[in-house]
Amino acid sequence: MEKRWWKESIVYQIYPRSFKDSNGDGIGDLNGITEKMEYLEKLGVNVVWLSPVYQSPNDDNGYDISDYRAIMTEFGTMEDFERMLAKAHEHGIKIVMDLVVNHTSDEHPWFIESRKSKDNPYRDYYIWRDGKDGKEPNNWGSCFSGPAWDYDEETDMYYLHLFSKKQPDLNWDNPKVREEVFDMMNWWLEKGVDGFRMDVISLISKQPDLPDGKPGINGYASFNEPANGPHVHEYLQEMREKVLNNADTITVGECSGVTLEEAKKYARSDEKELNMVFQFEHMDVDADADNKWTDKKMDLREMKAVLTKWQKGLEDIAWNSLFWENHDQPRSVSRYADDSAKYHDVSAKMLATCIHMMQGTPYVYQGEELGMTNVPFTSIDQFRDLDSINAYRELVEEQHVFTAEEMMRYLCRKSRDNARTPFQWDDSAYAGFSTVEPWIMVNPNYKEINAKKQVDDPESVFNYYRKLIALRKEKEIIVYGTYDLLLPESEEIYMYTRTLGEEKLLVVCNFSEKEVAVEIPEEFRKGSYLIANYPDIPLQKFDSYATAKEAFENGTSVAWANDNTEVIAFALQNEGYTVGIPSLGSADTIAPAVSKGNTTLLDWINDEIVALGEENFFHADYEATLADTYGLDYEDSLVVEGGKVNAQ
Repeated sequence: MEKRWWKESIVYQIYPRSFKDSNGDGIGDLNGITEKMEYLEKLGVNVVWLSPVYQSPNDDNGYDISDYRAIMTEFGTMEDFERMLAKAHEHGIKIVMDLVVNHTSDEHPWFIESRKSKDNPYRDYYIWRDGKDGKEPNNWGSCFSGPAWDYDEETDMYYLHLFSKKQPDLNWDNPKVREEVFDMMNWWLEKGVDGFRMDVISLISKQPDLPDGKPGINGYASFNEPANGPHVHEYLQEMREKVLNNADTITVGECSGVTLEEAKKYARSDEKELNMVFQFEHMDVDADADNKWTDKKMDLREMKAVLTKWQKGLEDIAWNSLFWENHDQPRSVSRYADDSAKYHDVSAKMLATCIHMMQGTPYVYQGEELGMTNVPFTSIDQFRDLDSINAYRELVEEQHVFTAEEMMRYLCRKSRDNARTPFQWDDSAYAGFSTVEPWIMVNPNYKEINAKKQVDDPESVFNYYRKLIALRKEKEIIVYGTYDLLLPESEEIYMYTRTLGEEKLLVVCNFSEKEVAVEIPEEFRKGSYLIANYPDIPLQKFDSYATAKEAFENGTSVAWANDNTEVIAFALQNEGYTVGIPSLGSADTIAPAVSKGNTTLLDWINDEIVALGEENFFHADYEATLADTYGLDYEDSLVVEGGKVNAQ
């Protein structure tokens, strides 16, 4: 398999509107991204994908572009962009632009001209058709509810918009359109950007006769009806020749409705089109047929089957993109795992392990590395997402498919706004995202889940992502090894292997909240751990209080167990440490002390005490460290206590 830098990369997606507000207007901006470049470098990512930053009236949060060569005023200026780009490159980070060229805004000069008359030179830049029997030209539906056609009184014709009516579809069959797009792409490459994520690129070529499709829950055929049209590969190969070969780019196509066979053409190894595609089959595992608005839980067996199909299907032919989240999907720890306080951290780490250890290029969506969760919305008025608002109006108020209560439950689970709330930087007002009320509500759990709390905690979700990313850069087997599924019928365990030459890697992920017995294959039983989502803390024995204390203070150990009186005395003399059990007072027992800021370890110790019973915890500690010195007879005299470890 040919090695390429983009196969070995880790991509971080930024949704600029919600990342960091630098000027106090409640909206994230380019200078906010520049300000946080050190954070991204610390995480270890080497590619940043920016959701659209072009000039836009914001009907669909920037995916409706009115000027491809200008920056959205809310986000800053072109000078701000150039400064951000330079700062990224200084930190070894490449910048990928979000290329939205299936459609433009209806405020783009091309469309303003196009709708003036049937003989306007720009008329054929878009897709216009006469009505049929007094209605739309076909039964295609918009992604955002309702028909995919809008009637224009001026010329007595309909124009196609697979998304909002303010997002008219471009006519890629017109060579002038393609030249306009290619010139614009080259303009950005000359500016120094490093590649493109191509929005719904699988939809750019439509069947000339625009045939009807199968109606869905709202009576319209899916907006995906035109996916993988007759000339899409021809047009992408033309793009490769006229644009992408002009630089060492990274490209990924959002290929809604893509099949495995089509993906082999889009992302084939000869690089005549794209480097990789986003497929969404695994995102539909928790949907009902043609309806995503449901609170259905995914079946792990089905999820494994889908992901394995793509892992094996593209092996040695094309390249996978790996993701759980993006700006169009809810938060994965709420969707596929358990976001409760008890399981949040281990769930987020498990999901990260599962997807990052597969073959393909991993994509991390902003906040995913903290385990950000879905949002407890209580009213439709709190939503900003056009898809969510329109679906509520259509399915609740107009067609009465769902009750308001049902739809709110589905929105809280599936709405895109779950991923679009402000990044949680710290526990200050508005999560440190802004100094004023943001454009959309902040998740109320920002005081518990935020970057400031996690960056310095070695056992945090953030630092687990850092370890995963570092491992990927270190171990070729994680990038290039072949994938094979084990236990396909397990409802709880996702287990697979990676193989590269004589080297093998085993990945075991428990998607349930219960302990599950798993037989580890013989060939792995004498292997070593690369990473685990529960703390793996080896016990060390020291011959004296002084050497144990020294190891704790200099950072070679993260927790210290000694006589209760000793650790309490230490905490009194060293402000900021978490210590054992003050209620024991001067009782001669063993107690733990946890290093400053290590709240994850503290929580883990407390969970262990609760789960095992404190007596078992302390006796195990004694047996591991002191039994050979004092003997097992003394163990029976140990004092135990039922309370949690407290922070002092």
